[in-house]
Amino acid sequence: MAAGWVFGYASLVTPRARPAHLQGHRRVWGVAMDNRIALAGYKVYEAPDGTRPAVDVAFLDLAPDPGTVIRGALLAVGDADLAALDGRERQYRRVEVTAAIDPAPGGPVWTYVGRPESRERVARGRAGAGAVVVQRAYAELVDHAFTALGPRELAGYRATTEAPPFPVLELARVDLPA
Repeated sequence: MAAGWVFGYASLVTPRARPAHLQGHRRVWGVAMDNRIALAGYKVYEAPDGTRPAVDVAFLDLAPDPGTVIRGALLAVGDADLAALDGRERQYRRVEVTAAIDPAPGGPVWTYVGRPESRERVARGRAGAGAVVVQRAYAELVDHAFTALGPRELAGYRATTEAPPFPVLELARVDLPA
């Protein structure tokens, strides 16, 4: 039994999910994790030579934009799913967006928006005070997810998503043991 829904707008978009729209937001490269810190049960990124670059790695986030509607997908979730997603999305916090979803799925809808400290890393990078990069595989994963939803969804994704403002690098994700 589903507790509700999660609106995915980036890496949570899958072909199994139900297409939907979120009103009043746009996608930005607005969240970053500190790749210098290794946290048990989380991830780090390594360069092709096996070193771990001392950078912040950026991911997509939502920014308020009253005139914009973004495409994404709804995932049915139960309480255990929400707990797992809350752990996975540690650079984000879960917020309710039910009233901004079209079509309304029936039941509460949440999405994930950047935590202040994760957004601050990106802000420092935009100001030239920090090294921020985008993992190529992440950018491609999101693009492929929208490609799988069809040409209209892909075009909508590209029209409402900021181009990466940081270098896009080949980095391998390494999941750390808990």
